[in-house]
Amino acid sequence: MSFNSLGLSDALLKAVSKQGYTTPSPIQQKAIPLILEGKDVLASAQTGTGKTAGFTLPMLQLLSLGQPLRQRPVRALVLTPTRELAAQVYQNVKQYSTYLDIRSTVIFGGVNQNPQVATLRNGVDVLIATPGRLLDLHNQRLLSLANIEILVLDEADRMLDMGFLRDIKKIMAVMPAKRQNLLFSATFSKDIKALANDILNHPVLVEATPENTTVDAIDQQVYRVAKGLKPDLLVKLISDGNWEQILVFTRTKHGANKLTKKLISSSITAMAIHGNKSQGARTKALDGFKKGTVRVLVATDIAARGLDIPLLPHVINFELPNIPEDYVHRIGRTGRAGASGLAISLVSADETSFLRDIEKLIGERIPMEIVEGFEPDPNASTEPIKQGQGQGRNSRPQSRKSSAGNSQSSGSSNRNRNRRRN
Repeated sequence: MSFNSLGLSDALLKAVSKQGYTTPSPIQQKAIPLILEGKDVLASAQTGTGKTAGFTLPMLQLLSLGQPLRQRPVRALVLTPTRELAAQVYQNVKQYSTYLDIRSTVIFGGVNQNPQVATLRNGVDVLIATPGRLLDLHNQRLLSLANIEILVLDEADRMLDMGFLRDIKKIMAVMPAKRQNLLFSATFSKDIKALANDILNHPVLVEATPENTTVDAIDQQVYRVAKGLKPDLLVKLISDGNWEQILVFTRTKHGANKLTKKLISSSITAMAIHGNKSQGARTKALDGFKKGTVRVLVATDIAARGLDIPLLPHVINFELPNIPEDYVHRIGRTGRAGASGLAISLVSADETSFLRDIEKLIGERIPMEIVEGFEPDPNASTEPIKQGQGQGRNSRPQSRKSSAGNSQSSGSSNRNRNRRRN
């Protein structure tokens, strides 16, 4: 199947060709025709499956069918959970609208709002935004959502995990009731299905791949190791393997900073990316990583969500997530576009139950090794890490079982901080 068979306009096909794409991905094949028909869509798609083009291309086509209004009010809104994902979606919208009379912009927190407001005043058709900054500007009456025709919730599961449910509902309340709604999520949890039921109108369900499966092209490996020896083992693996472009996951922001310092002291270029970093620092780290000047990017789950890094060869779980689905999200950043990838997990005794839950989820045992000189501590407790010691989503396993908007959750203050940062 080619893009020509999906019903896209010549202008969009030309833009797609300019980006070097010839064959649509499964999610694009399924979603684009449905969206062009004006249907509400509930789509399950992991990062790296081409989902952004899956909603961007038909959205742009629908917007281009009518004459642009003189004032150019915002007609399409794409909500994302993180600044990085918002910026990446914006780049896609710009690329695919090259030959269309469509204006777009992106707004998010952590930067001066004045340039964003100036662009909005000049008129835009497509707005990509994080919920916090969007509500800030709306409350200041600096933008209107009264003319929204298409709403996209990208990575909706992460938005719920970050505590954006209340913000999403506020945003819904100031948009026209009649609009097309597109909800993209990596998983279909109970909370996601409840949100879809509130927002979508007779949606069509689209699944690109079976839920919670790992990519066949990814080689997975576990190294059992004493907790205190993890940093040195990581340095040894990177150095001995002469690896380049490694994405390393830690459970906490403090852990990310500490590990980054360790890597730098071992002559391995590294930068950390997490919610406490300024937007400038986050952008610099990501750019350096993509260009190869930064060898290792150390990230927390929330910061890394939605990062688009083509052909990423190595993902390392310095610490396992206590939510097994997060393991699937993490390692899914490698092994894309037909390329092979390697996902390594350094597992200490107190992560034994996390590993067991992950293997149960993916339906397979992950090969295990022990490196001489880095043996696990036979006397270490296998009791799970106490929750609440970390920061961010991985310190709140109960959040999946309770309402995503439950302000009584122990992680509510963390979610509020995440919301303000966006």
